[in-house]
Amino acid sequence: MAIKKRLLFLVAFALAVPLLTANAGQLQSTDFVNAARSQIGTTVRYDPTYYTLGYPKGDIPLEGGVCTDVVIRALRVSHQMDLQKLVHDDMQRAFSHYPKHWGLKGTDKNIDHRRVLNLQTYFKRKGYELPISTIPTDYQAGDIVTVLLPANLPHIMIVSDKQAANNTPLIIHNIGDGAQEEDRLFEFKITGHYRIK
Repeated sequence: MAIKKRLLFLVAFALAVPLLTANAGQLQSTDFVNAARSQIGTTVRYDPTYYTLGYPKGDIPLEGGVCTDVVIRALRVSHQMDLQKLVHDDMQRAFSHYPKHWGLKGTDKNIDHRRVLNLQTYFKRKGYELPISTIPTDYQAGDIVTVLLPANLPHIMIVSDKQAANNTPLIIHNIGDGAQEEDRLFEFKITGHYRIK
């Protein structure tokens, strides 16, 4: 009888684990989206200024920032991921794998993590990359999407847990007027789709 009870417990536990894991993943993506959304009304301007930052966990003044700062701040709050340190460490290990658009001979912990192309490289190297799609349901809350703006400007945004009337997920980003939540997922050419595991 004791063996039968133990087997029933093990079966019930095995069935529950996927549900618990799914709920944990949902909680993490919700935390990430909420951390991004909390910047709306706080980060109110676009500020591409080069700053000398503290290290690790350096940040520019919260009222300003660029598109990458929305992602950096949200991951720091929700996942305790410090992209400044993570990207810096990875670039030191594998500098040749990162873009050379800025003519740098080495890493720069003040700016490397604030560049979209570097974040794309880091996310891909970490195995976070997903297929690019034009189907709204392929994008889940908390996904990170990179796009190419006019004049070939890279941009990064976070998929929201809210949707537009046509069921396309909204995105949270800073494209010039501070952090905003908008229906712009498919407005520009998508160049990357990532999901933090």
